[in-house]
Amino acid sequence: MSYNDLISGMLKEEGGFQKALRHIIEEELEMTVNEFCRLAGLSQSTMYKILEENREPNLRTVRQTAKAVRRLLEHTGSEFVAVIASHQVLRTLDKSITLDGRVVDIKEYPVATVEDAIVAAVHAERDGAIAVVCAPIVAPTVERILTIPVSPVMPTTSITKAVERIKDII
Repeated sequence: MSYNDLISGMLKEEGGFQKALRHIIEEELEMTVNEFCRLAGLSQSTMYKILEENREPNLRTVRQTAKAVRRLLEHTGSEFVAVIASHQVLRTLDKSITLDGRVVDIKEYPVATVEDAIVAAVHAERDGAIAVVCAPIVAPTVERILTIPVSPVMPTTSITKAVERIKDII
């Protein structure tokens, strides 16, 4: 089943959307409804009512559900760590790392403000990140919001180099 089956199911028969969605969540994505709702940003109670055919989904819910299904089905299945940083920092990153013998991709989330970093962290978790790396100034806030591990950047050598450059200027 695919994203197109979800949409066509809605148009073909009464309850077709619900049947297709349940199959996609349980069989294709191998998730619980609660996990799907968390990643899709949907209300669990609404989703259960829809899946039990106690309620027809409104257009907004259909759009949000379809968008989440498409994103989750298109996900390659490769694990990734989200790195939230400025454009300058992200330019220097490798595209993957090896953790415990497995290759894990690095997905970049460029930001310019603390607020952007917090929003990017939420997006990263929804996108399926297994962990987030971010600046120490936002890490405590991000840790309270996310359910995945958060690791703050500890830039000891870069701080030392920056201080040394300043002494040459002054």
